[in-house]
Amino acid sequence: MTTMTDASVREFKMPDVGEGLTEAEILKWYVQPGDTVTDGQVVCEVETAKAAVELPIPYNGVVRSLHFAEGTTVDVGTSIIAVDVTGGTGAAVEAEAPVPAEAPRAAPEEAKPPARQPVLVGYGVAVSSTKRRPRKGADIPAQEVAAAVQHELNGHSGQVGTNNGHGALTSTGTGTGMALPGQALLAAVTDRPLAKPPVRKLAKDLGVDLATVTPSGPDGVITREDVHAAVAPAAPVAPEPVRTAPVVPAAPAATYDGARETRVPVRGVRKATAAAMVGSAFTAPHVTEFVTVDVTRTLKLVEELKQDKEMQGLRVNPLLLIAKALLVAIKRHPDINASWDEANQEIVLKHYVNLGIAAATPRGLIVPNIKDAHDKTLPQLAEALGELVSTARDGKTSPGAMQGGTVTITNVGVFGVDTGTPILPPGEAAILAIGSIKLQPWVHKGKVKPRQVTTLALSFDHRLVDGELGSKVLADVAAILEQPKKLITWA
Repeated sequence: MTTMTDASVREFKMPDVGEGLTEAEILKWYVQPGDTVTDGQVVCEVETAKAAVELPIPYNGVVRSLHFAEGTTVDVGTSIIAVDVTGGTGAAVEAEAPVPAEAPRAAPEEAKPPARQPVLVGYGVAVSSTKRRPRKGADIPAQEVAAAVQHELNGHSGQVGTNNGHGALTSTGTGTGMALPGQALLAAVTDRPLAKPPVRKLAKDLGVDLATVTPSGPDGVITREDVHAAVAPAAPVAPEPVRTAPVVPAAPAATYDGARETRVPVRGVRKATAAAMVGSAFTAPHVTEFVTVDVTRTLKLVEELKQDKEMQGLRVNPLLLIAKALLVAIKRHPDINASWDEANQEIVLKHYVNLGIAAATPRGLIVPNIKDAHDKTLPQLAEALGELVSTARDGKTSPGAMQGGTVTITNVGVFGVDTGTPILPPGEAAILAIGSIKLQPWVHKGKVKPRQVTTLALSFDHRLVDGELGSKVLADVAAILEQPKKLITWA
């Protein structure tokens, strides 16, 4: 029978390629089992929370196996590849030797202490083979213990005990009242309190039972002071007051000036909106960027579209072209149209755009959305916007119309507000706020002229959208509004 040893196989573990990172994803393997590798050769590429890094192998040899497939996230310190450092030819092969019928007995050898056990750092520690020395007094014969106890009870002086022949010394010296060796030992074999003869006589004269006295001397010995304290009159103990549960004053009833205040119960749409906004604000890390843009050409195009026969009867306003500009920007940068799946720790990229439009209604702020807005032509988008706004104002928006949004637009400019920092609807990655459009001095073609200017604000979830992506989307929207012909060149 033959056996194959693994002493020649080296396991390469996932290193900490960052500062305290705990895991990395294997992006690509550059070697396969059977390939020859050399010290310093890059064998795979991994991605951490900070960057993609190539890992070199620190051995020469032949790849024995890859422990994980590409796309697998591996904890730091886990072996990811095995390399045969002998090149696949150095595996030791051993044959079992026949056992002789009668082997000579070997001379007995002294037992050797176990070898050092290897640990992660250093050489480890050797297992000690020394034995604990016997405790003093452990071998004292029972007769000598009894003699020591009797000596104490009689109050004799002089030397007590001798060497017991086992190396345990039991003498304590001489002198009246000398403490016997191992006072705790005496206390263990008798219930009689420990005290010197003069103290015992004092207790007898005063009529004090030493069993009731609390000792304060070393090793639990009762002193004269302890006896006198036992006969001193005890201080009167004040009776413990009867404890009663504290009376908690009742909370005052909520009152308000009915003539000057009105209380409105929070329910329905407003309650749901409040809960959703709080959840979004404290779950998604918001980032908001701003850009001020000249939209004079966009307003001119709006007036031209109102005269177009294809747009007759449709709602044509700046919001229509801003919505179209955002859809084009999303088409150019589709990664912004995504959501965060907390349960599965995944980013969900969406290949459709359900464009939400924030609408103020008597019931509160609602955000219905236009389904598949990315597939609609400009007239179709105008028709959908008109229906959405009319339905919302009439309070007839269905729950289904408010679900499944991916990106939202909120128009705060209709209230004369320059801009704001909008909060993301739950589950969405970006929301665009439109400020009021005002005639302002603007440098146009090298001269200061009055131009129609507005400020856009884009809030996005920084877990999904980094600063570069958010900036590109906002810049594209601004570029289209400044030069509407980009709707043709970019669409």
